[in-house]
Order: sequence, then structure tokens, then C-alpha cells
Amino acid sequence: MAEAYERFRPGYPVELFDVVMAYAGHPVRSALEIGAGTGKATRLFARQGITVTATEPDGAMLDELRKHVPASVRTVRAAFEDVRPGEKYGLVYAAAALHWTAPEGRWTRMAALLEPGGVFASFGGPIQLADPAVEKVVRAARAPFLESDEIPSPDGTPPECDMQWPGTELQWSEWFTDVQQCVVERRLTMSAREYIGQLSTISAYLVLPAFEREQVFSQIMQVLPRTVEIAADVTVHLARGHHEQ
Repeated sequence: MAEAYERFRPGYPVELFDVVMAYAGHPVRSALEIGAGTGKATRLFARQGITVTATEPDGAMLDELRKHVPASVRTVRAAFEDVRPGEKYGLVYAAAALHWTAPEGRWTRMAALLEPGGVFASFGGPIQLADPAVEKVVRAARAPFLESDEIPSPDGTPPECDMQWPGTELQWSEWFTDVQQCVVERRLTMSAREYIGQLSTISAYLVLPAFEREQVFSQIMQVLPRTVEIAADVTVHLARGHHEQ
């Protein structure tokens, strides 16, 4: 699975780094990453000169991460709930991983990891077919196996709401202020095989029995053109820890 994540999940654009730094408003020297996976986001921040501590509970993911990140990156095998408070960071961030963290105590724990005035960032988003006609035939091919392949909002926020999760939780949290949401627009082109590979890393497909998973990928592959246009917009949520932390 770690190899599939590395091969098929797209990386993050430098515009995302610019958005986070513009929000911070000052140079950020250290960052803690939650659920780093194979290090797609780790690379973005580490290559811009930030000292990143990447945490990840899965050993295979961390092994893959270490192959691709600068030597300056420190790795810790731990779930977010097991990260010990003590060291504080200018930035704490999660890249398409926050929904794996336990809701209870999430924000008090997060705030305790930030320097005064430090920034929290969460970013990610679904990878969707940009052509409505292709999306329609793929949805029909998938229908006998899956009604939807998207991750539902962890707090039940409807998709039409202006503020999405985790911004909704951050707005209610006593530990954070100045909550913002923005979108980094992105379009990608990938081969049909690469698109199927990317689907193979999504939880909705991972939980299917292996036989059904092979069937649904076969059905989707049959209706795909040779290359597909992908809308892979990155939704970013940003917040500041209260200064009195």
C-alpha cells in the first residue's frame, strides 16, 4: 500500500506552501506533520528550508517516506494521539490525514504543540474527473459496487456549506482563532491506469472485498478514455493558536 500511495497519489504544489506562509506572516522554522504517509507534503515544506518532524503510525509508510525526503527531516513512528507534548513548533499540519485522528482532545493536543502565535494547517481534497461525461460513465460503472467513493465530512457538514470541516471545528475551538479556508486550484492529466492506481489508495475501495475491488476497477477501466483530466483542487484550512498558549 505504501508503494501505491507513493506511485499514484499526486504531490502538493508550491502554491500551497505560499498560501500557508502568507497566512503565517513571518518565517516558519519548524513544523510537525501529522500522518505523513509517504511524505508527499513533507517534501514540499522540507525543500523550502523548514525543519520538519514527520509523524506516521505505519512503519511501511515511514520506510517509503525516508527514501524521498531530505536528510533534515526527522521521522517519528507514532499516531497523533501518541505524540508527546514538549517540543513546540511554528507550524503543525496534516495533509489529507486529519480525519484519521481521534476527535476527543484533538484541538487541545494540537494547540499544545504550537509555539505562541504558531499556525495550524490542514489540507487535502478529492481527486475528481474534470469531464462530466467521463464522470457519468464512471459513476455508472461503479454503481453496482459503490454509491460514492468520497469521504463523508467527519462532522456531518453538508458539502454546500461555505465553511467545511475541519474549519467548522476550529471555529468552535477555544484554542484557535482567525480560522480561514481557501482553495488552491489544480488540474492534472493522468493515464487511465494511473487513475485506477489512484483509486486503489482510496478507503472506499480498500474496504471492498478483494474480488469486488478487482471487478469494479475492471468495469471502470473499460469506460475510461486513454487519458483523463483530473480536478485535484486542494482545500486549505488555517488557524492560529491563541497567544496565551
